Amino acid sequence: MIQKQDIVALAEESLEGTDRFVVDVLIKPDNLILVFIDADSAVTIDHCVELSRFIEKHFDREEEDFELRVSSSGLDQPIKMLRQFKKAIGRSVIVKFKTEEKPNLSGELLAADDTGIQVQEITIKKLNKLKKEIKGGMLQIPFSEIEEVKEVIDFN
Repeated sequence: MIQKQDIVALAEESLEGTDRFVVDVLIKPDNLILVFIDADSAVTIDHCVELSRFIEKHFDREEEDFELRVSSSGLDQPIKMLRQFKKAIGRSVIVKFKTEEKPNLSGELLAADDTGIQVQEITIKKLNKLKKEIKGGMLQIPFSEIEEVKEVIDFN
C-alpha cells in the first residue's frame, strides 16, 4: 500500500526550490490519492500536472493500482499552515471554534504567527438592498481554540 509519508516526501522533493508547498495528502481506502498544494504566488494547472507526473513515475501501477489527483488548496479548503495564513492577511475569513460555546467569527485576518491569528471582527448589517460593514474589536485567537479557518469568497 502506498504510504502518505512517501507521497509527501516525493512532493516536497519535486517542489523544492519553488514557492510551492504541500498542504495536505489524503489517501482514501480505494487508493485515491489527493495531494493539495499551495504557493506564495499562485498554483497553475501546469504546476499540478508537473507534480502529478513526478509522483506517478515513482510508483509501478503493475504492483499497485491507484488514482492520483493533484490540485491547489482552493478557497473551499480550510487554511491549515502558517504560510497560508500569512498569505491570507488582509482578506476576509470565517473562524470556526473547537467549542460550540463560541459562535463562528467573521472578520479580516490582520496577522498570524506561530501561536495564533489576529482578526478584526466584521459584522454585515443589511438594510433593504444595502449592506453595511460594522467593524468590531480585534481579537487574538490561539490556534488551540480554532477548529478551522476559511477565506470568504466575495463577488461584490
